[in-house]
Amino acid sequence: MKRSFFLALLLIGLVGCAAKQSAQTPKRIVLLAGRPSHPAGMHEFRAGCLLFQKALAGVPGVTVQVFSNGWPTRVEGEKTVDDNAALETADAVLIYADGGGGHPAIRPDRLKFVDSLEAKGVGLAFAHFGVEVPKGEPGAAMHRWAGGYYEHQFSVNPMWKPDYTTLPKHAVTRGVQPFATHDEWYFNLRWVPDTKAAARLTPILVAKPTDTVRRGPYVYPPGPYAHIVADSGRTETMMWLFERENGGRSFGFTGGHTHANWGDANQRRVVLNALLWIARVEVPKGGVIDPVGEADLAQNLDPKKR
Repeated sequence: MKRSFFLALLLIGLVGCAAKQSAQTPKRIVLLAGRPSHPAGMHEFRAGCLLFQKALAGVPGVTVQVFSNGWPTRVEGEKTVDDNAALETADAVLIYADGGGGHPAIRPDRLKFVDSLEAKGVGLAFAHFGVEVPKGEPGAAMHRWAGGYYEHQFSVNPMWKPDYTTLPKHAVTRGVQPFATHDEWYFNLRWVPDTKAAARLTPILVAKPTDTVRRGPYVYPPGPYAHIVADSGRTETMMWLFERENGGRSFGFTGGHTHANWGDANQRRVVLNALLWIARVEVPKGGVIDPVGEADLAQNLDPKKR
């Protein structure tokens, strides 16, 4: 009887120690920065991700790792192969990269791997071109992963300056004040058709495009599209959260084309807050307050013609 009692106490102590150790394990956020593209100052994926890493460095209980060129790799003999193990222990993954047919996550082997992360409840995020994939199997995957995506010639990508004057009350908007930046803000995304899943979408950045914006030109193709013009007066969503059926969290952010806009503290903060939220880290009451300054924007830019 005494032996059983002491064994029980020992078991309780071990469980308590394990729980304490688990609570002290930092949440790991992985940022996948796409390959260089576009002219200087645009699609600066690596510089943007390194800026986020610096901004989150002072948040307790969080580690942030950046992988360049779209996906972690390792060398095996004379070959460079995917290093999916680098993502296995991630609590959250952001893909900030070129999308469409070259999206880093839609190769069949990678798509299956991201599905495995989604199934484990890993936080998933997609920024700017990273929200665009071809319709079909990749589009269906994005519906599972994030609840919505940019569909070619259904969605649009004009350069405009939405005025984010109204923000919902949510952990992700803590400390975020109304702001407006001129950027390639995509809208009219292809949302998940299932009504139960759609109910788990939360718009964060919303604004109403003018008729001039709707008529184009869009960045590519220039448009205009009749269905976009016909929706005159409708409010559009440029950033959203998605709570997946298995409890995993995701977000999509359609801005981020112009690197200089990360100098806006509110644009930066809403994304930093969202990265914490999908990693299940408590967002500070005033949001993420970071040390990023003007000089930081000029750091780590890809070597492009300027």
